[in-house]
Amino acid sequence: MENNNHIYPIFDRMLGREEKEELLKQRGLMIWFTGLSGSGKSTIAIALERELHKRGLLCRILDGDNIRSGINNNLGFSEADRVENIRRISEVSKLFVDTGIITIAAFISPNNDIRKMAADIIGVDDFIEVYISTPLEECERRDVKGLYAKARKGEIANFTGITSPFEAPENPALSLDTSVLSLEDAVNILLDTVLGRIKK
Repeated sequence: MENNNHIYPIFDRMLGREEKEELLKQRGLMIWFTGLSGSGKSTIAIALERELHKRGLLCRILDGDNIRSGINNNLGFSEADRVENIRRISEVSKLFVDTGIITIAAFISPNNDIRKMAADIIGVDDFIEVYISTPLEECERRDVKGLYAKARKGEIANFTGITSPFEAPENPALSLDTSVLSLEDAVNILLDTVLGRIKK
């Protein structure tokens, strides 16, 4: 009689996370940036990636530009689509983290429930939540993409911070306000927090 204990027997032959991390000489980790549009999430993510790369560590940034133009290009900004956007990102991120890659996500992810879902999918032990707490007034002053102005005119619906709420994280690992911190200082604080978690 055929043994049906393993419906997907290929998993018995796949290399595990430990082997991948040993090859890379690093531990997989998710560094999840949340905050308003214009708060500095992507800027800090890019700077952090460069600093980790200099140290010989393999990273992957996921943000709206590379996710919504590809895997999530069929999603809008309704509440249901925002949840599905983060769910897909989290599932992809889990694959990266389980491969030993330091994964850096920069998404508004506007409420605690949606961020908890991400942490639960990826694994809370592998998840560092970083709140880019730059105030709305400063984000709107920068308005690097002109989005706040459009939202104020009613040209963009469901825009976080204007017509859609943002819920600040309850217990982030770090809170960084780019209206008072330089980019260099923010990245140094991050390095102090994450290097011990990712170096083997």
